[in-house]
Amino acid sequence: MTKSKAARSDFWERNRKSGGYVLKKKITSVGISVARFILLFGLCFLILQPLLNKISVSFMPEKDLFDPTVISIPAHFTLQNYQVAGEIMVYWNAFFNSLIVSLTIGVLQIAVCTIVGYGFARFKFPLKNFWFMCVMLIIIIPPQVISNSLYIHFRFFDIMGLIKLITGETLNLRGTVIPYYLMSAGCMGLKNGLYIYMIRQFFRNIPIDMEEAAYVDGCGMFKTFYTIMLPEAKPIITSCFLFAFVWQWTDGFYSKLFLSSTRLVSTSLASIVEGLGAYIQRYTGIRTTVSVAYSNAILSTGTLMIVAPVIILYLFAQRQFVESISSTGIKM
Repeated sequence: MTKSKAARSDFWERNRKSGGYVLKKKITSVGISVARFILLFGLCFLILQPLLNKISVSFMPEKDLFDPTVISIPAHFTLQNYQVAGEIMVYWNAFFNSLIVSLTIGVLQIAVCTIVGYGFARFKFPLKNFWFMCVMLIIIIPPQVISNSLYIHFRFFDIMGLIKLITGETLNLRGTVIPYYLMSAGCMGLKNGLYIYMIRQFFRNIPIDMEEAAYVDGCGMFKTFYTIMLPEAKPIITSCFLFAFVWQWTDGFYSKLFLSSTRLVSTSLASIVEGLGAYIQRYTGIRTTVSVAYSNAILSTGTLMIVAPVIILYLFAQRQFVESISSTGIKM
């Protein structure tokens, strides 16, 4: 008798002795697994379907967009949409500008937030609860509420009146990346409150015995933080950096507020539809109205060109990202 036949015979024997309970339990387990599969497949389809549609449309010429027989697979495959979207957005210039801004600001944000989060997790200082409440306010209050204050502050930037006293006028920092760096260094950058909170929660759940043992062995406070705590926090730091990079990469609010003169991928995408008509007129010499379908196709193509670097970054860092999210979720 083969093993499969022996297993089936044993199953039915146990089912007979249990009065049918084993069979009912097996049917229930299979039913739950099938229902779970259908639910997860449906959720994944809802999430991926818009992205798949954008990918399909990005390879279609304009005539395929109006062909009722073309559903998802292009009848006339083309890469022209990517060429058009790239030229309108001046893609590579915007790409490298966004890469430099997102990387430098992301590194600065995570460096500062890691120190602040560790301080909230391990040290006692005056008005600690008050300052942490301020961190919560950074998370809760949207940046649009303080947009006017930010504009005025950096348009007429001064340090206690010293700049105006020396030069006779204030500084106009709009149009430069300096406001980004100043806000990030002061933990007032994009989503900095969330990073502080996540890092604080991670450090709070690391046993304090590790640090006490290091102090006994002669390590100072800084050396303990650098050699022991930072390696332990590598997953959460990686996750926060990914968040910082992605949010900065797609940010349109601060980009328009401070860097209106610098070409970034987020601001270039916002004006891609308006630039399509001028692009067609420049190359054909004919002023025409662009169809809504073709405008959406170019917009979808530009969106994919912006999302692609983020997906590639996630593929390289997904292990640390998943590990951080799972461990932080359990500890919180």
